[in-house]
Amino acid sequence: MANLFGGGDVSTVAHAIQLAVAPAFLLTGVGATLNVMAHRLARVVDRARALEQRMDSVRGAEREQLLRQLSTLARRAKLIGRAITLCTFAALSVASVIIVLFLGSVTPVRVSVPVALLFILAMLALISALLLFLREVFLATRSLRIGGRET
Repeated sequence: MANLFGGGDVSTVAHAIQLAVAPAFLLTGVGATLNVMAHRLARVVDRARALEQRMDSVRGAEREQLLRQLSTLARRAKLIGRAITLCTFAALSVASVIIVLFLGSVTPVRVSVPVALLFILAMLALISALLLFLREVFLATRSLRIGGRET
């Protein structure tokens, strides 16, 4: 830490900042993706609450239809919840990459392997999150009702 506070090589830290720029942009993109997923989850929850309020006042075939819709919404919420968890893990992994890059610039520790592993974990989590999100979108469009009939 003497290099960081004691008049050490500024170019080393500047280089670490340059290396951290790409992961920082990636972190911004993951954050935007999390925002989209959170909004979708909120819409699913709002729709489920509205349907649950109608449950007490309906019977027969209409009640069965509401139960099917609630079941679909529950599956969608579960998929989005898992996607949010994985996306959050990806963001934490990318943030960890940035921290490890800076630690590597101010200490003699070699950080190439931890950085690579954290980045690979982040990408695997992000890919998994996006695949779950895609499944949720497919489920939503499959249950879409336009003009009074399911498509």
